[in-house]
Amino acid sequence: MLIKRPEDVRPSEITEPRVYAERRDFLRNSAGTAFALAAGAAFPALLASRSAQAAAGKLSFAGGSALSTDETPNSLKDITRYNNFYEFGTDKEDPARRAHTLKTDPWTVRVDGEVEKPADYHLEDLIKTSQLEERIYRLRCVEAWSMVIPWVGIPLAGLIKRFKPTSRARFVEFTTLYDPEQMPGQRSQVLDWPYVEGLRMDEAMHPLTLLAVGLYGKVLPNQNGAPIRLVVPWKYGFKNVKSIVRIRFSNTIPRTTWALSGPGEYGFYANVNPTVDHPRWSQSRERRIGEFFKRKTLMFNGYEEQVAGLYRGMDLRRSF
Repeated sequence: MLIKRPEDVRPSEITEPRVYAERRDFLRNSAGTAFALAAGAAFPALLASRSAQAAAGKLSFAGGSALSTDETPNSLKDITRYNNFYEFGTDKEDPARRAHTLKTDPWTVRVDGEVEKPADYHLEDLIKTSQLEERIYRLRCVEAWSMVIPWVGIPLAGLIKRFKPTSRARFVEFTTLYDPEQMPGQRSQVLDWPYVEGLRMDEAMHPLTLLAVGLYGKVLPNQNGAPIRLVVPWKYGFKNVKSIVRIRFSNTIPRTTWALSGPGEYGFYANVNPTVDHPRWSQSRERRIGEFFKRKTLMFNGYEEQVAGLYRGMDLRRSF
């Protein structure tokens, strides 16, 4: 296995609470009620001019969410320069250095499997009727580090309802783009490409599950999974598949990349559970990027109250 655990994390500035609070207040007050009501109408215009938006670096709006944590987000520098994205290399700095080769406009996502409305969807068509939200979520990586990130995205449940899964749909599978010319890390044999991840249907439909298209009020950077990625905040980071080109509904559990590569280390569920250690290190404590001291790892990454019911009756030491 080539997942790397840094012996020490370089501290960097964390956004001051005052600065971030002022930014959120501005976003809320400048657009008012129209922020929430016009989100579905405004986002297609954003995507239609995605290249211009990306060049400008900012999204035109972002509505807040009651699902956000009240923790202070990491800085944009932290979030965009310390990444796991093996399609661009195994070092944490590789994605920021190499991901400029990824072309994200235009972008198409194939939806197929056990659904009544299979199709190849252009990104703007895929989410044009969805409400865009900003949610501040923790992201916990299996290597015992974490971040707090202000994502911008749409609830996955809303899209799933549009596709009309059949009664046979029990799982949702997500696949990353496979293109070694754009993603040079795929020229190596470190993983079996393309990258595949999946969720049980009730996990996918949970209100916390998000398809992110931006962060910190800006268009999602390439190194963070542009143009659309999964965010499931109670699971380890490897579950949050990036640069999605396919969403498939099935009756059987997906054959996911890390579960196949290291079945004794990376299970299908990937729920943050501090009582289940990785075979090569403890998961009981974590280091927040930008901080020196470690903190206690929380069950389900701190979302136990919201998601524990999904796993009632399961042995979480075996279904890891």
